[in-house]
Amino acid sequence: MKSFQSKPIWRIDQNGKSQSEDTLAIEEPLEIRLHIKGQSKSISITMRTPGNDFELAAGFLFTEGIIKSKDQIQSIEYLKTWNPDQENNIVLVRPAEGVDIDFQKLERHFYTSSSCGVCGKASIDAVKATGLKRIENEAFFFSPEMIHRLPNTLRESQNIFDQTGGLHAAALFDNQGKLLNLCEDVGRHNAVDKLIGKALIDQQIPLRQRLIMVSGRVSFELVQKAAMAEIPILAAVGAPSSLAISLAEEVGMSIIGFVRDQRFNIYCNDQRIK
Repeated sequence: MKSFQSKPIWRIDQNGKSQSEDTLAIEEPLEIRLHIKGQSKSISITMRTPGNDFELAAGFLFTEGIIKSKDQIQSIEYLKTWNPDQENNIVLVRPAEGVDIDFQKLERHFYTSSSCGVCGKASIDAVKATGLKRIENEAFFFSPEMIHRLPNTLRESQNIFDQTGGLHAAALFDNQGKLLNLCEDVGRHNAVDKLIGKALIDQQIPLRQRLIMVSGRVSFELVQKAAMAEIPILAAVGAPSSLAISLAEEVGMSIIGFVRDQRFNIYCNDQRIK
């Protein structure tokens, strides 16, 4: 499955105008469906970069609180369709026998977007309703020197970004600075869902001894998704939003922003940085 494609362009520089080629990140819709009582029910459509679609679906269902573990998933597959334009763009998830799906939750608009217009307290209360747990203060620490090295490790491992220059990344690290996994996507939230979905399928959740690093900024929904996996530290190249910090303080997550140029800011729960 291709994640990028070539496109003829006109390049303008000091030598004038010339014909060339550029590489673009592919952006296509992915529809996630649940197979419930003999019927498939569409629960989400997201614009994503093709690749790791099953992990994306599993991660989305987990971080939205619809499923609790890999054991609640019987299978994930692409839905066959008569329309060739939709090939590999519809994923069907079959819950395991006996799994009770909250239909009301599926009918509601997902509240995690920072632009949803819901007030901060209402958003955080809604997230708590998904079964969000407070992250315990286990013996898990990072040194500042280790934090400084994370952006370069992240950037050097972004294979598709090297081709296109247009993708976000999310990566998991241990406290020795070892890169454990990295996912790329046109959407930050999709990259995080892919990462957490892979951990869910590999039965590695909760991720209490891991740091997640994201390119770009820290939004409310990224904190929520990381908190569902009980990740204690979220670091980012960019800035966090006020609601992201409010939720992080509520669940006990450490937020680190502006990790670049040998500096960073700790916005809450600084005890994990020694």
